[in-house]
Amino acid sequence: MRSVVSFNESWSFHEGFGQRLLEGFDGAATVSLPHTAVELPFNYFDEKSYQRAFTYQKILRWMPEFEGREVSLVFDAAMADAVVYLNGDEIIAHKDGYTPFEARLTGRLVIGDNLVTVKIDGSENPAIPPFGGRIDYLTYAGIYRDVWLKVTDPISVANLKIETHNVQAEEKSASVRIDLANPQQLTFLGSVSASLKDGDGRVLATVSAETTGENPTLVFDGLTGISLWDIDDPALYEITVELKTSHGSDRVSSNFGFRTAEFTTEGFLLNGRPLKLRGLNRHQAFPYVGYAAGRSAQERDADIMKSVLKCNIVRTSHYPQSKWFLDRCDRIGLLVFEEIPGWQHIGDEEWQQESIRNVRRMIERDWNHPSIIIWGVRINESQDSHDFYVETNRLARELDHTRQTGGVRYITDSELLEDVYTMNDFILGNEELPGNNRPRTALRPQQESTGLSYKVPYMITEFGGHMYPTKIYDQEARQAEHVRRHLEVLNAAYGDPDIAGAIGWCMFDYNTHKDFGSGDRICYHGVMDMFREPKFAAYVYASQCDPSDEVVMKPVTFWARGERNIGGVLPLIILTNCDEIELRYGSLTKRIGPDRENYPYLPHPPIVLDHRHFTADELGTWGLEWIDGEFTGYIAGEPVASMTLAADPLPTTLQVVADSTTLKARERDATRVIIRTLDQMGQRLPFMNDNVTVQVDGPARIVGPASIPLQGGTAGFWLEATGLTGTIGVQANSSRFPAVKIELTAV
Repeated sequence: MRSVVSFNESWSFHEGFGQRLLEGFDGAATVSLPHTAVELPFNYFDEKSYQRAFTYQKILRWMPEFEGREVSLVFDAAMADAVVYLNGDEIIAHKDGYTPFEARLTGRLVIGDNLVTVKIDGSENPAIPPFGGRIDYLTYAGIYRDVWLKVTDPISVANLKIETHNVQAEEKSASVRIDLANPQQLTFLGSVSASLKDGDGRVLATVSAETTGENPTLVFDGLTGISLWDIDDPALYEITVELKTSHGSDRVSSNFGFRTAEFTTEGFLLNGRPLKLRGLNRHQAFPYVGYAAGRSAQERDADIMKSVLKCNIVRTSHYPQSKWFLDRCDRIGLLVFEEIPGWQHIGDEEWQQESIRNVRRMIERDWNHPSIIIWGVRINESQDSHDFYVETNRLARELDHTRQTGGVRYITDSELLEDVYTMNDFILGNEELPGNNRPRTALRPQQESTGLSYKVPYMITEFGGHMYPTKIYDQEARQAEHVRRHLEVLNAAYGDPDIAGAIGWCMFDYNTHKDFGSGDRICYHGVMDMFREPKFAAYVYASQCDPSDEVVMKPVTFWARGERNIGGVLPLIILTNCDEIELRYGSLTKRIGPDRENYPYLPHPPIVLDHRHFTADELGTWGLEWIDGEFTGYIAGEPVASMTLAADPLPTTLQVVADSTTLKARERDATRVIIRTLDQMGQRLPFMNDNVTVQVDGPARIVGPASIPLQGGTAGFWLEATGLTGTIGVQANSSRFPAVKIELTAV
């Protein structure tokens, strides 16, 4: 049977690379994986600091169970251009920084200590996608995902390819192709069996067959009582395959779901049901550590997208992302658009061949994920390249005929080789360019983008973003305009049956190259900041959920009479899924319903208080004296939410909240900790920009600096377990508030 165990602990880390490093560990730091080669400041840094060579080394001691078996190291990813050595001999080279690779050690291990060396090069090598041009994100160097020590018998299971059939029929079926690994080319007689289990672990069916070397396919027929995987009920099933040969045995399992997903000329269908896609793009980046965030942080991002932002789809811009993130999307019902690495630039023939290999690696890694509904097989925002994209599409369809292909572009009249025309539409904002007389329009008509005389499956894959970057601490008027732009595009997408949906740019702010962003190495394009704290625009998405899921009521205001250019708070957008909102301002009371005049297609239009709702005398009540605003949300005539915005906000509470109070010590688990400064009504103080100093006692460390500046009244950090168990105390100190302490536990 196979053994797969973590190989993340006690690596020696060196800067640079040379043969002398193969001889020992002198002067090196000891690190655990995932690891970033250079821990960067929050902003204002030189991104070239990690664009060089680094070396990781670790001793692998011979174990008796290695005898006569296959031994390898599996790297989930390393950035980038990785070369693995064993005792000074090169084992494997892997250029791509986003997909897994396996270093086979069989036949090369010696009795005693074996030195594993991994050289990675953070340089932006123009021979490797996405490099060769300029890219609007950072590719942080390091072994930033997990590494595993895998031991199997000489013949084992390399991969499982699960497909479902007759999904909408009463009787369903599923097949599993078993790809065998036989690196020594041994002859054998053997058998394979597979069991199908439901989410509770009950065995629903079993099948078996003999095998003599071909990759067998087993089929489960006549399945009844099967639940479909859906965004509201993500029913997962598991197939476990057992292989028995004259050279040993193996057992491998994979989760999957029964579902259909189809982009049509009339929108997107999930299990035959129309579903308007509403989502955001996600980079896999985190403050300070770049890509090197572990399982919990990856899973939490999926949870935020689904449970906080209420999105039903995420695009993995612009590369395959962590398996932990995708696994979580499967479990919670979050749809995924996954794409190959790249950003605008197409390199030479070898570069293109490497990109084609990326298509294969991405699909073969992820083809069993029910959450993934489309493969992105075109370099993001690239020009047309007929032969190149004919091949990426051909390969994707050969590897997985169950999913459609897309190719994200921002040019119009682009050659359509994919199944779905996926378009980055930044038309909203272009009307502001000098000499552009085009009226304000949220989205182009489909055929204006495609240039075709007929309709095709069509989806918006980016909008907003660089057209209106907005910081969490920007003035209220700018944040209100940020909100309006997201509202307008979503409204237009919902109102156009030809559009499958719209995926906004983007989930959160992110570090970037000097050629992009706001000059401080940050792109402030997110509806959240880098710590995943929501800006007002986040509630555009959250408010579209059904009230039975969560009642949302968020006035887009700091409630300060002198914050806006002309004073007051009107027009006041209230992002909500309530039927009505009542505002009480002294003796003035107004109860207003959704603004269906301007946002007729949204499931839950915002409520907009403006001059339409007030007489001249009532407007006069917004005079020199500024008083509290009281908001009450109503559904079916009943109050369901209330909020008071203070006219005289005072710093009252320093709130410290961890996403999880339990850390898994052995996994070097991490959790996000958010610090907020609140007024007497529990609202965030948007102009509180003091420093907070954090002290940690116990088996954990702060990722990043211990002295953290507040931005917009909030800050955050990640807390990482150091490998030991025990109580962790976290204390936040500020000159404006009493110290606050929370406790966590490493287990």
